[in-house]
Amino acid sequence: MTTTLVDVHLTEADLEAQLRADVVAGLAAVPKSLPPKWFYDQRGGELFDAITRLPEYYPTRTERALLTRAAPEIAAASKATTLVELGSGSSEKTRLLLTAFAEHEGLEMYVPQDVSESSIRFAADALAIEFPDLPVRGVVGDFTDTTATLPRAGHRLVAFLGGTIGNLEPDARAAFLHGVAEALDPGECLLVGIGLVTDPAVMIAAYDDEEGVTAEFNRNVLHVLNRRLGADFDPRMFEHVALWDAAHSWIEMRLRARREMQVRIPAVGTVVDFAAGEELRTEVSAKFMLDGFGGELTAAGFDPAHTWTDEASRFALVLARRRG
Repeated sequence: MTTTLVDVHLTEADLEAQLRADVVAGLAAVPKSLPPKWFYDQRGGELFDAITRLPEYYPTRTERALLTRAAPEIAAASKATTLVELGSGSSEKTRLLLTAFAEHEGLEMYVPQDVSESSIRFAADALAIEFPDLPVRGVVGDFTDTTATLPRAGHRLVAFLGGTIGNLEPDARAAFLHGVAEALDPGECLLVGIGLVTDPAVMIAAYDDEEGVTAEFNRNVLHVLNRRLGADFDPRMFEHVALWDAAHSWIEMRLRARREMQVRIPAVGTVVDFAAGEELRTEVSAKFMLDGFGGELTAAGFDPAHTWTDEASRFALVLARRRG
């Protein structure tokens, strides 16, 4: 039976402090902004799951198809005995990798990392049915600052899927990649899922679906602030905006105030003014050119080893090896 150990490096109190700090800093900034991680309470997770099933939202199904095709090659090329997954969530796509490793030489350990201990334990219980002999050692923390605390067990492959790396702006992305490189030994590998630059109309539609599910997901961050900080946002008074910023090569999601308003946030002692039409940025999702991302990996200390893309060149899996 699967053995599950969990190392906790981020508590609920830590998360609450981070939320308060992000709200104070982000809503005082010009322009206003909030990190996308605050979308994800239970309702936000359910909305995102619904987004991944929308016809417009191609990244999830495209990455899954790529993993289905490439997983055996990834297992053979990485020669990993420990699989680490950053931002593991339900570990659903991970099953494709775990199956490939089981058919290749097998793994000695799976290390899911997530901000939620309950998510890690739930995923581990589900995996125990399919992989009863695979030890699981979870890490509770934020993927941006927990790489140094990852278990140093076996020959590791760190997987960072879903295009989540695109939520990091260039400086933060460079710092993250350097941090992963420093946590790995020479020869160990990083597997990253990245969205590629394609037709702007296709990219925008993925973040602005006809059913309005993404709009509700975007506004959910305001529900989170109301519930956790006692704020009095009226989410109906904010319009969902998605646009392609070619200069930065990213999609931006914003919330645009429909009218002038004041919002009180008692938990942080703040009153925030919004002008009519003022926008709050809630997410960036960078899209990449393969050469450019390869350069970022090289600068961080990796050698890009293998790349898999779909036929439409909208998404890629990149396997890179830590340089010696």
